[in-house]
Amino acid sequence: MGTYDERDVARQRFDAADAAPLLLDAQGVVTSWSRDAQRLLAYPASEAVGRKLADLLTDEDAARVPDLVERCRRDEGWAGLLTARSRDGRPVGIMVRIAVAVEASGRSRWVMLMSELADAPGWDMSRTVLQQMVAGSPVGIAIVDTDLRFVWSNAALEQFGGGPAHRRLGLRLADVQPGLDAAAIEAQMRRVLETGEPVTGYEHVGRARSAPLRETAYMMSFTRLEDDHGHPMGVYYTVVEITEWHRARQRLALLDRAGEHIGRSLDVMRTAQELADVAVPGLADFVTVDLLETVLRGAELPPGPLPDTGTVALRRAGHRSIDASVPEAVVEIGAVAAYLAGAPPVRCLTTGRSWRREQLDPLGRHWATGTPGRQEATFLELGLHSAMIVPLRARGTSLGVTTFFRRRRHEPFDENDLNLAEDLVSRAAVCVDNARRYTRERDAALVLQRSLLPRRLPEQDAVEVAACYRPADELTGLGGDWYDLIPLSGARVALVVGEVPGHGIDAAAAMGRLRTAVRTLAALDLSPEEVLAHLDDLVARSAREEGFEADAGADTQAVGAGCLYVVYDPVEGRCAMAAAGHPAPAVVGPDGTVTFAELPQGPPLGVGGPPFEAVELSLREGSTLALHTDGLLARGETWAVDADRGRLRRALEEAGSSLDLRCRAVIDALVPARPYDDVALLMARTRRLGADQVADWELSADPAVVADARKAVTRQLAHWGLEELVFTTELVVSELVTNAIRYASGPIRLRLIRERALVCEVFDGGATAPHLRHPRTTDEGGRGLLLVSQLTQRWGTRFVPEGKIIWAEQPLTGPGE
Repeated sequence: MGTYDERDVARQRFDAADAAPLLLDAQGVVTSWSRDAQRLLAYPASEAVGRKLADLLTDEDAARVPDLVERCRRDEGWAGLLTARSRDGRPVGIMVRIAVAVEASGRSRWVMLMSELADAPGWDMSRTVLQQMVAGSPVGIAIVDTDLRFVWSNAALEQFGGGPAHRRLGLRLADVQPGLDAAAIEAQMRRVLETGEPVTGYEHVGRARSAPLRETAYMMSFTRLEDDHGHPMGVYYTVVEITEWHRARQRLALLDRAGEHIGRSLDVMRTAQELADVAVPGLADFVTVDLLETVLRGAELPPGPLPDTGTVALRRAGHRSIDASVPEAVVEIGAVAAYLAGAPPVRCLTTGRSWRREQLDPLGRHWATGTPGRQEATFLELGLHSAMIVPLRARGTSLGVTTFFRRRRHEPFDENDLNLAEDLVSRAAVCVDNARRYTRERDAALVLQRSLLPRRLPEQDAVEVAACYRPADELTGLGGDWYDLIPLSGARVALVVGEVPGHGIDAAAAMGRLRTAVRTLAALDLSPEEVLAHLDDLVARSAREEGFEADAGADTQAVGAGCLYVVYDPVEGRCAMAAAGHPAPAVVGPDGTVTFAELPQGPPLGVGGPPFEAVELSLREGSTLALHTDGLLARGETWAVDADRGRLRRALEEAGSSLDLRCRAVIDALVPARPYDDVALLMARTRRLGADQVADWELSADPAVVADARKAVTRQLAHWGLEELVFTTELVVSELVTNAIRYASGPIRLRLIRERALVCEVFDGGATAPHLRHPRTTDEGGRGLLLVSQLTQRWGTRFVPEGKIIWAEQPLTGPGE
């Protein structure tokens, strides 16, 4: 054995060999003093004997002495902690035991044993005190040997089942608690035996014998017991039930998961499915979410619970089961779930209150009717034994119901489960309602978008067209880009692509105003640069009237918009174009070569700048014009024109033969899944009208040529098989040629074009436009253009550099159509 100093001795077991003894009389006066007492408090016997015990203690503990004396007089003895004062005044913490000793004469003496506390953890308790502590503890305590067999346990462990302590002796945990995962718990014990490191806070969930029908959670701690030589003797462990705390933590975790996983999209069906996914298996074994049809459509709902109108038809928006095949479902997702009047789901909808049943009637039939052959299934056949129904309500409006079932878990739903379900469903209901509102707003926005963009491009013979549009705003599907094809006089067409800065509904509204303005200006048969000039004035004037400021950040205004306006003439195979702050179109030749039009860039609309300039190109039949907004080439906030034109060139060269396929292929090749900007692409493959579709004549300014013109037109219409249009066309030709001879100067040309309509054009060198008059009954003239307007489908005037052209169209309804 090694040597110990005095402090080491003081920290050992509190027995007579380690303590400093002294004797007290019945009045608490020191009558005998030992060397150990002198060593502890530094008083010699001459100073200590005859002094009262209170004189050796601090003032606070001296006040306790009368009570100690009284207890000792009753032969009760005393044990506890006191603070003595040494000879030099230093306080000394001591453990004290006082025992009563009676002399033969009957006089009482008290033996007092003192032991210095120093760094000791506290009072060294007797075996009796320790037994009282562990036996009376509310914490379950047990000791197992190295074979993990019970050798001791306290009474508190019996609360978990398994019988009294003496019946456990020699048994393993699996013998006592078969409903627990004994292997996992004993693994912890073996780890402690092998390493000597204690395990604290180990949580275990299982079915104890005290509650075999429900899962119970426990917190356990394990400590190795060793003999005097440090060899393992067994494991000492404690058990505390933490079921309520465990369930509260599970509830918080489930709500946390709900906040993370429900409402990640603005799709009503997906949000409903997310609610079912979160609730299984944490709360229920099978969950269904049924919504009102009006919710799925995004319609506005009346506030309050649903009126009681009998049978209620809902739509199954989502369900989830612990079994992947969902054997409990009697209604498929997306199908109608009809609930009879008075059924619990209907009551929940009409009252707005939840419903819970701990034990369902096994022979009761499922409340919903849906899949044929399963609508008569009983709860017993479906394996369902407990249920809760919680109405989906948000902002005072009923949206549907959520039904929770238990199948494998034996314990029924309790009040805490219902509270959790209501909290979960209330959170999900807000997400479902947000999705419903978004559906309504998005549908309205899409209606607006469809009304602003052409649903289908008009049929004509000048070009074959295909168009693609992809907005940057995925949520609303709205943007400020647009495209259009506008039929013009003389079988010509206008191809338009434009964009308004910004995204969303404001940009779409501004785009709609610009598109309407462009179509109105196109009806005037203006040249491309004139159309853009008038459009520029319109945007600038509107901005001034609305008080627009360039630095206000109003990116949804039309100021700064871009537009490309192209006019193609299939008779001559030429096109004229002008641009306002917009990329020039690409031209794909019939042989597949790709070039870009050398088009002067005019300023964006409404910002002012130099006048717009137009260029003319001659195009071979089968050439393709690719008009696009700058979003097609955008790859971020900045992009290089030359590099991105190279990307567009490669995409156009690799595209397929079908124009629709080519258009989609270009978009897919150049535009990411989430584009940086709105994208519009309009592709037009040119056609030429054949020589047999056009006839023209040069006429002199002699009134006598009017009859010759009528005869020439009659012969041409007969050649085309349009005899039924001869009478009307003769009248039109007579009026237009006569007006040109009478009011204009220079050469006169007459042209007929047979396309989808019969077009009659008369060119003269005059610069004034004719006006439609409404003559009085007595007037002898002024009825020419009135007759033309009445006999034709439409008519008008367009100016060219050499003069003007008056034209009129008649629909083809005969065999020449």
